[in-house]
Amino acid sequence: MGEVVVETARSEKKASLFSPYKMGNFNLSHRVVLAPMTRCRALNGIPNDAMAEYYRQRSTPGGFLITEGTMISPTAAGFPHVPGIFNKQQTDGWRNVVDAVHKQGAVIFCQLWHVGRASHQVYQPGGAAPISSTSKPISKRWRLLMPDATYSPYPEPRPLATHELPEVVEDYRLAAVNAIEAGFDGIEIHGAHGYLLDQFMKDGINDRRDEYGGSLANRCKLLLQVVQAVVAAIGADRVGVRISPAIDHMDAVDSDPRSLGLAVIERLNKLQFESGSKLGYLHMTQPRYTAYGQTETGTYGSEEAMAELMKTWRGAYVGTFICSGGYTRELGVRAVAEGDADLVAYGRLFISNPDLVLRLKLNAPLSRYVRATFYTHDPAIGYTDYPSLGNEPVSRL
Repeated sequence: MGEVVVETARSEKKASLFSPYKMGNFNLSHRVVLAPMTRCRALNGIPNDAMAEYYRQRSTPGGFLITEGTMISPTAAGFPHVPGIFNKQQTDGWRNVVDAVHKQGAVIFCQLWHVGRASHQVYQPGGAAPISSTSKPISKRWRLLMPDATYSPYPEPRPLATHELPEVVEDYRLAAVNAIEAGFDGIEIHGAHGYLLDQFMKDGINDRRDEYGGSLANRCKLLLQVVQAVVAAIGADRVGVRISPAIDHMDAVDSDPRSLGLAVIERLNKLQFESGSKLGYLHMTQPRYTAYGQTETGTYGSEEAMAELMKTWRGAYVGTFICSGGYTRELGVRAVAEGDADLVAYGRLFISNPDLVLRLKLNAPLSRYVRATFYTHDPAIGYTDYPSLGNEPVSRL
């Protein structure tokens, strides 16, 4: 049944950013997705009323939201006040957020996150070193946000022993089970942007000599084990996967991003075929901008080359394909119209425009975001205080 849906979506001549889409068992009314974004408002790691309001504001009937990265374990954090979903208090806090979104008629997935080496001893239990696939630290090109709002270099991580990796897989599985317990419609496995799973996949980071290092198959192994464990726990249709083979954020460079992307896709397709069930989606990031606003296409080529890579990966994947990474209204409309994506995820534009779906549909002016308040801890300023169009007259661009 899933294959028929995908083929229909790809061949639908009138598909647009604002037309309905069936994503597995979910009937979406449009194709504008809230991308996962760290916002640092979960004081002490517990989702709260401010977060419920933030996600409620960005919900629409039949809309699809993906939460900010959510810690799967006590070792997973790399920012101050990010939410977790590995204990009961966190799970109960998320339930209020999910309820607020569901009351608006929207679908919401929880992004499961472990930052790996993109952390600091201050965030780790007992002040231990962050864990990773390697002992190589992130270079001084990148900076780490500390609890006191200063920035620090990244420290040297501790490479995980082979026997520890099943514990990491189990952390993802338990977090997924907790997410369903909290009422989420599904989860997204964050395998992108230089975080833990990406640190295993990229040969510019992974220097292991065990069964998780060296060949493409070995480097993809941990991600696939996580996907398999989570699918077995909650069902394939409730699982999305995010990867970014051509993103060099936090030194996450690979010598052959095209082959890496295709290797992951081949394995996800095979998993779907063997299980007889479709995954919820594959979420791919095009490297237009980093968290610091820098362009990233220089590492692997021009934006045109990156667009062709995205087309290659999209064509290879059997299932719902979400694209993200600096998409404007024009780029999003074009991506869906030309069949380059089924859904388009928007990040920063959604921060300052809680009613982004309406604004894009009307081609209305967009409010500018304030970068300085992206990671503050205020429950309103730069978070829930951005205005909606309301009853104000809409002037077209």
